[in-house]
Amino acid sequence: MAATEKLDMFCYQCSQTARGTGCTVKGVCGKEPIVARLQDNLLFAIKGISAYLYHARELGYSDPEVDAFIERGFFSTLTNVNFDPEEFLNLAVKAGEMNIRTMKLLKQAHIERFGEPTPTKVRTGTVKGHGIIITGHDMNALDKLLQQVEGTDVFVYTHSEMLPAHGYPGLRKYKNLAGNLGKAWFDQKKLFAQYPMALLGTSNCFLPPREEYIDRMFSTGPVYLPGVKHIDGYDYSEVIARARELPELPDAPGEYELTTGFSTSVLLSHAAKIKELVEKGKIKRFFLVGGCDAPLKKSDYYREFVQKLPQDVVVLTLACGKFRFNDLDLGDIEGIPRLIDLGQCNDAIVALEVAGALADLFGVGVNDLPLTLVISWMEQKAVAILWSLLALGIKGIWLGPIVPGWINDDMLKILVDQYDIRLISTPDEDIKKMMG
Repeated sequence: MAATEKLDMFCYQCSQTARGTGCTVKGVCGKEPIVARLQDNLLFAIKGISAYLYHARELGYSDPEVDAFIERGFFSTLTNVNFDPEEFLNLAVKAGEMNIRTMKLLKQAHIERFGEPTPTKVRTGTVKGHGIIITGHDMNALDKLLQQVEGTDVFVYTHSEMLPAHGYPGLRKYKNLAGNLGKAWFDQKKLFAQYPMALLGTSNCFLPPREEYIDRMFSTGPVYLPGVKHIDGYDYSEVIARARELPELPDAPGEYELTTGFSTSVLLSHAAKIKELVEKGKIKRFFLVGGCDAPLKKSDYYREFVQKLPQDVVVLTLACGKFRFNDLDLGDIEGIPRLIDLGQCNDAIVALEVAGALADLFGVGVNDLPLTLVISWMEQKAVAILWSLLALGIKGIWLGPIVPGWINDDMLKILVDQYDIRLISTPDEDIKKMMG
């Protein structure tokens, strides 16, 4: 197993850099390439933590221990502070632990504000009236928008990582929450051009627009795009007014419904039934298939993988990676759905809680469960979640669709040798290995 050939390192953070452009073999300061890679890895994980921490803080929740770690982590990457690869590996594991704290904090914030998610069928297609598509991850922004359109003929449609909003009772109570349009984040340019609606981006994964719809595009929170109107705070009257200027949408139901909203408590309410089905051999294995999707041909792997799985397995999924296959009807095993959407990327905490509860239920360690993780990687939040999994001692994670860019051969060796990371190949070959 080998990563694609890359530069040993690239560091250009100080005036000592080789030829004034960047150190690519070894740092002029003495930094070894593996240290540079581990520094990059730590910074990516901290960026991911920061995204979740931002959303929690907007809802009034914070954690001084996480704040202190972020300060320490950033400081450790400054020039001439830390040259010890082992300590950077320790910091990566610590980042995983801090991300778990942050995801728990955000989960608490969401539940206390919007209620515990429950399984909910979500319409695709449109209803008669004017429309706004909201994308990103910010449930608080969605709540504010829904309050402001309540009782009007302006309807709100979720896109990508906003789909799990429909699972929260405090959000789906709004009659103007009309359904979900589109799939993962990268279908925006086609989707936004297709529907004459106002568009609101609330967090990352908001793409620079085409000219044909830039005049009906708005950003909020930390999101800024050149030429796009930014809304400071939560007054979305301009967005609503623009929606009303656009043509009404027809009543046009979509081809399928999506189901989301499987919270920890919902799943654990079926613990006894799940244990019975496992012990009787009716559920052979659980797969967690999800993560960040990417517009790569190799990402087709995940749909094919899920389609080819045996009928006696259950697929848990989360984040925008689920849009590769969440339109599939996989049926159920004696009332237990074979496809279970846990929510956004930050809802990886639900998967961790459920895995821990199942381990306790069967009296084994998490690594001894009939559970396989098949994770797709795209951006920095996925790095934070990966290290959360590794911090819990989870081994044998399958990673794809390609080797992440910050991983060179030395980094890959660490992940393979110490954490048993495996790279995906083909669905047929991988399923054969995973099923034993």
